[in-house]
Formats: sequence, C-alpha cells, structure tokens
Amino acid sequence: MTLLYQSNLTSLPLLARGKVRDMYAVGQDKLLIVASDRLSAFDVVLDDPISGKGEVLTRLTEFWLNRLGHVLPNHSTGIDPESVVSPEEREQVRGRSMVVKRLKPIMVEAVARGYLIGSGWKDYQATGTLCGVTLSTGLQQASRLSPAIFTPAAKADVGEHDENVDFDYVIHAVGVPLAHKLREITLQLYEEAAAFALSRGIIIADTKFEFGLDNDGVLHLMDEVLTPDSSRFWPADQWREGISPPSYDKQIVRDWLETQDWDKTAPAPRLPAEVIAQTAAKYREVCQRLEG
Repeated sequence: MTLLYQSNLTSLPLLARGKVRDMYAVGQDKLLIVASDRLSAFDVVLDDPISGKGEVLTRLTEFWLNRLGHVLPNHSTGIDPESVVSPEEREQVRGRSMVVKRLKPIMVEAVARGYLIGSGWKDYQATGTLCGVTLSTGLQQASRLSPAIFTPAAKADVGEHDENVDFDYVIHAVGVPLAHKLREITLQLYEEAAAFALSRGIIIADTKFEFGLDNDGVLHLMDEVLTPDSSRFWPADQWREGISPPSYDKQIVRDWLETQDWDKTAPAPRLPAEVIAQTAAKYREVCQRLEG
C-alpha cells in the first residue's frame, strides 16, 4: 500500500481539504474525493499517517454503496478516478479515490444508534434522554437500543465537535417532509447494514450518514459510508452490557493520547510505531471481515 498523507494534484482544481479527504472539481457536476491516510483524534489532525487507511475507507464505502443501493440513490458515478487525472498523478488516487456526483449537502449529521455508548451514554446518564428521545430507565453502558433511534447532530466547523440536537432542529433546518425522510432512510440503512455486519461477527453500535440533493431535489447518500471513521464497530463476541467493548477504529490512538501530557490542541504528540501498526491492523481487519 502506498502511504499518502496529502494528495497534491495539479490537473484538477482543489476545492477543499478535510481532516482526511481532499476534494477536487471534475468539471462542473462531479468531484474527485481522495481519502488520504491522515488520522484525526480529538479534532486534531495528527502528523503520523496510518498506512492503508484511505484505501480501507474507500473500499468499505464502495462496498456499502453497492450493498445498499436499493434503498436510495448515492453519489457514485462509476468513473475510474485514474481517468480524470494526469498519468503522473494516477498513483496518488489509485485505490483510495472516487469520482462522485456534485450534490448540495444537507447540513445535518444523520446518526443512527443501536447501542448506548459514547456521547449518547453521557447524555443518558445526565438526562435520561438522547437527542430529545426519552429512553427506558436502568440502561447500562453499551445497552442495546431496540429499535435503533435517530439522533441527529448539527454540523460543526472544522476543528469543532458536532453537537447533538433534537428532531425539531432537523425540521427547522430542512422542513417537515425531508426531516421525516432523513429519519426513515437513516434507520433503514442502519438496520440493513447492522444485520449484515452481525452475520460477519461485527456489531455496528452507531454510525453517521451524509446526504445531499441533486439538481432535481432527489435525495442521495454521499460521503463515506459505514467506515471505521464514521461508525463504531465492535467484535460481537466481546460485547456485553456495562463495559465499552473494544472497537475497530482509532480507539488505540485515543487511548494512548490520553496517557500523554497534551492539551488536545495542535500539534499532537507523535505516535509510537507500535500504535500506528496496531491501528492499521484494526482498519484492515474490519474491512476483511465485512468483505468476507
């Protein structure tokens, strides 16, 4: 796998760089999205990349887009990314990029939660509710939520945390019909993906989806889909209520950073080689297990 911290394409106009992805314009109606090997933790982009991470994110996104394509349209075009860049730039995009439709993004994080963990667990402990939804009493950390619930979040600026919001916020942001459709589609996508993942020995505790509208107002699934960066994956055989199970993501990095004398502002401490290797292995393992 080729290590890529940042793409540097000159054959296409650069539109933006996110924490992980670099975005380029392909004509007026398409984008090239390059998933780098950058890693962020506590909303700080680290100096140490994770080998193969961008390829895993792209492979899993394409895998889920194909598997869930019957639920609603998505942003994939099927165009080979290597065909839209100059020959000397093809190695930068190989295996880690997608050419996608240019959509109008819906500025709400569509989050589905099937288990009570993370910020949801903290909110429940404090209020007994989660994003305006009253939950049963007596739930524990990592308790299963049946049925899963829609817990939207307001998109934050780069470097800031997304903020949990209630359904009324979504209605105000996008209107009643689209708000209800977002909730319905989010939960359908989650339930179908969670059932499949469980057949592969993986629990999807929660995940976030991004949606956009085309010029005709048709809702599309976009951005990354059901990856370790956008989801919380647990090994099913290690889940039980009352504990936070190990996860297939950058938790190893977060745990190590928590042991450091660091105020969670840039620059972050440099990662030890063993932490980098363990994190890369986790990303690869979940990809292999899901793809079978």
